[in-house]
Amino acid sequence: MSNKYPVSDDNTKIAKETDGDTSMRNLLLGRLSALPAAVLMVVAIVSGRPAAATENVLYSFCSQTNCTDGASPAAGLIMDAAGNLYGTTYEGGQYGHGVVFELSSSSAGSTETVLHSFDNSDGAGPAAGLIMDAAGNLYGTTTAGGQYGSGVAFELSPSSTGWTETVLHSFNNSDGTYPYAGLIMDAAGDLYGTTYEGGNLACNAPYGCGVVFELTNTGSGWEENVLHSFDDSDGAYPEAALIMGEAGNLYGTTGKGGNAFGLVFELTKARSGWKEKVLFSFDQTDGFAPWAGVIMDTAGRLYGTTNSGGPNENGYGVVFRLSPSTAGWMETSLLNFNYIDGANPVAGLIMGAAGDLYGTTFAGGKASSGVVFRLSHSSTGWKATVLHSFCSQTNCADGEYPDAGVIMDTAGNLYGTTENGGNGQGVVFELTP
Repeated sequence: MSNKYPVSDDNTKIAKETDGDTSMRNLLLGRLSALPAAVLMVVAIVSGRPAAATENVLYSFCSQTNCTDGASPAAGLIMDAAGNLYGTTYEGGQYGHGVVFELSSSSAGSTETVLHSFDNSDGAGPAAGLIMDAAGNLYGTTTAGGQYGSGVAFELSPSSTGWTETVLHSFNNSDGTYPYAGLIMDAAGDLYGTTYEGGNLACNAPYGCGVVFELTNTGSGWEENVLHSFDDSDGAYPEAALIMGEAGNLYGTTGKGGNAFGLVFELTKARSGWKEKVLFSFDQTDGFAPWAGVIMDTAGRLYGTTNSGGPNENGYGVVFRLSPSTAGWMETSLLNFNYIDGANPVAGLIMGAAGDLYGTTFAGGKASSGVVFRLSHSSTGWKATVLHSFCSQTNCADGEYPDAGVIMDTAGNLYGTTENGGNGQGVVFELTP
């Protein structure tokens, strides 16, 4: 079976608009998706177009006693101007509740530094990536821990003596619980994110179906404001980070709700508050469970993935595009995964300068351990190329089960993480063209 999978632009649908501790792998299979959070707005257009990529493992976790260096990274990476990589691991660290790490490179190789080990009181189980502000401060979330055990939003600040963590907010269920997604930041420094549960208890008592929240720095502390509580009909269980459009609108996904198979939504700020609009509800044949967030191109079109569903009999998931029109939002399936080219993506996409899309799948590929893929467009449609199939080395030394997407540097190199493989607890990898 070919790993090239062209899809005609005729495969479209018009969306209706409405207002209105287990292993990390088991958790991911059940309900988790983590997309590295961008600091602002729409998809970053990155250069380069790897054709056939060579993988290099930059770091294998659990190389220290009791995995004090971290274990099971579920989130993607960010890169600073010097080329240093930053990320999180769901487990490991000094207290076993996960870490924030930095990976720096030199002629001698890559060096990992644990910037913070979570101790449960200040957060536990970070499953999302980080963002960095202009001063070099890092922001993120943890799925659990904190004052109420329902997760936190945190800040890490660098100094000459090390990094200091500040808990910006501890979620208490009524204002959200279990933030699986990372944060984004607007020009004023306010933070936005989602929680998997909490909020409207009438939705699915006693837990709620999740919220979209804002964190505002008042000068004397951070104040949380729930912008929207999902009620199942307008979405349920958001697991991915948001993006912000040029007009300040927020866009995101929920893994369930709508037609029961998940949806894409928009939040618009009005005088009376934030108003949600369902842009598209999936019906399983066009995708099922969009765990990852969306990206936006310069034309205002949205791109994303679903973990399963699609027109294929086995329903290994799709890459989709949503295009705005006067009749509503039109959905196009750009790729229906066929297992050889990947299966069950839990992560989102990035877009290259040529308009190519890059992403990962949690399963599928030659060894059923996930792939990194590129989706390129031509006059004959969209074609998928597998850049790397994981577990291609003995004992999966090259990584296994990528939960997160990839980032790209100016040279076209791709960077990401896998939850398993390497020393057994995941790796940070680089793909070079």
